[in-house]
Amino acid sequence: MNEQRSAPDPTLTTLVGLAGYTELAAFGLLASRSVDAPDLATRQTLATAAGEALGRQARLLALVDGEPAAAMAPFDGALADFDARTAPSSWAEGLLKGVVGLGVAQDLCRELAGGLPGGRGDFVRAVGEPRPDDAATAVLAGAASSDGVLAARLALWGRRVVGEALGLVPVLLAAHPPLAALAAGAREASSDGGASAQAWLVSRLTAEHTRRMDRMGLAA
Repeated sequence: MNEQRSAPDPTLTTLVGLAGYTELAAFGLLASRSVDAPDLATRQTLATAAGEALGRQARLLALVDGEPAAAMAPFDGALADFDARTAPSSWAEGLLKGVVGLGVAQDLCRELAGGLPGGRGDFVRAVGEPRPDDAATAVLAGAASSDGVLAARLALWGRRVVGEALGLVPVLLAAHPPLAALAAGAREASSDGGASAQAWLVSRLTAEHTRRMDRMGLAA
């Protein structure tokens, strides 16, 4: 890990700042949903997942020098508009909002890591593993499988949330040129052809969202 930190890189710092901020948001979401979860087992599951989010954040922020807050500061408030547009009406909708919205943000960081040179993208992705949404996904999958009405409502809600989340992608790329450069680099490194970096990125994120919804037994 020391070798990865030896040469300060503004592009890496920007990506790590976004990834760290996203994990902080994941911690807040999981911790808050744990407090009012419907049963003790779910409270414990989500509380444990919240702690794991902070662990991932610490590993990511250790890749760059300086104060963690300084790396994340450019993204402070980046999710405010998304939050305002996706106020949930139930506990399950609140949890799905986190799984979908923050899942898109975490997938975005993984895809952008592909634009880092010298294999560092693989290293950054490995630091962020395991998948951060597995615990919450399992909780929602169990709830949806036992309640068809809830499953239908959550499927509709998921479509709304993902639309708002994907709408943040061009905003982030425009506001942070290092991220746009990473998107172009990741697109060039991929075997996919015929699309702009932004279109390629949104396509990849949409496909991963569909897989995430499938894991919960919900229609994307």
